[in-house]
Amino acid sequence: MDSQCHLEQARPQRAPPSPQDNIPQQNSESAMAKPQVVVAPVLMSKLSVNAPEFYPSGYSNYTESYEDGCEDYPTLSEYVQDFLNHLTEQPGSFETEIEQFAETLNGWVTTDDSLQELVELIYQQATSIPNFSYMGARLCNYLSHHLTISPQSGNFRQLLLKRCRTEYEVRDQAAKGDEGTRKRFHAFVLFLGELYLNLEIKGTNGQVTRADILQVGLRELLNALFSNPMDDNLICAVKLLKLTGSVLEDAWKEKGKNDMEEIIQRIENVVLDANCSRDVKQMLLKLVELRSSNWGRVHATSTYREATPENDPNYFMNEPTFYTSDGVPFTAADPDYQEKYQELLEREDFFPDYEENGTDLSGAGDPYLDDIDDEMDPEIEEAYEKFCLESERKLKQ
Repeated sequence: MDSQCHLEQARPQRAPPSPQDNIPQQNSESAMAKPQVVVAPVLMSKLSVNAPEFYPSGYSNYTESYEDGCEDYPTLSEYVQDFLNHLTEQPGSFETEIEQFAETLNGWVTTDDSLQELVELIYQQATSIPNFSYMGARLCNYLSHHLTISPQSGNFRQLLLKRCRTEYEVRDQAAKGDEGTRKRFHAFVLFLGELYLNLEIKGTNGQVTRADILQVGLRELLNALFSNPMDDNLICAVKLLKLTGSVLEDAWKEKGKNDMEEIIQRIENVVLDANCSRDVKQMLLKLVELRSSNWGRVHATSTYREATPENDPNYFMNEPTFYTSDGVPFTAADPDYQEKYQELLEREDFFPDYEENGTDLSGAGDPYLDDIDDEMDPEIEEAYEKFCLESERKLKQ
């Protein structure tokens, strides 16, 4: 009795069966042999065939709208602005699309207000978008010759110049203004420089000239920039002179003016006296150097002189030596060279057809030599010509 109780106390007690313990052994082995496949729930797509077309950020769908005409644009402003943005992104399309654009404008711009709106849109784009000043000037030049409207308030070119004059008259205040004001002023200055180079004025006789009023305006704008020698003003002046300096100087010289000399003198004074940065001073000095080299324009002036016996003591150094029938050597330097050389050519045994052993060197009767073509292979002939030209060039150096 006591031993039985002792055994019952020593026997470990089993934990209650868990749910896993109720799984039959056969099912456990089957689960290990064949893993269960979990099927993901099916998601319904929200895409629709009727959804609007997707365009990446910055993409212009002007081309598609342009092909459909201006009917898709409710206002002139939207149509013009879309075209200007298109030119900004794809400047290479100017040549192929400008004609259609001008034709559309001729059917739309029929009042003073619409023409003024067109001028303002182009001006704002050219002075607010980096690198559009050149394209804007080209656009202005084309429209000035192809827009048919000419109201009493002025045609396209006259209204454009009037708009530029508004900025021009506040040049001194703008050059002294805050950073934002100066930045807008600099954009206007560079656009006016592009207009001076690209805006063509056709005279009554068909001659094409530049607008003299822009030439005067650029001179005064340079004065305003140099009178306020802050770094950004001076950098703008350098850019303007690099762009228009050669053309301005040529125009001033034709009128007998020395304006460019005055500008260069003013630049030198700024370098000496102004408190501008070292980098800006270097830019100004480089500009002076550019102007001293005729604005980088290279004229084809060769310093090479053809060698002659009179100006080159080594003229005959590389000439071949010939021998007379008496064995006396002579060269082209000898006074009687021509006479001796002619005698040499007339000698019958100069190029004999037979050597002393009677071997015929003429090639007559030799089937191999008879088949030789006297003409060189085209590639060999081209290489030989290049070799001769290169040799001649090296001799001249």
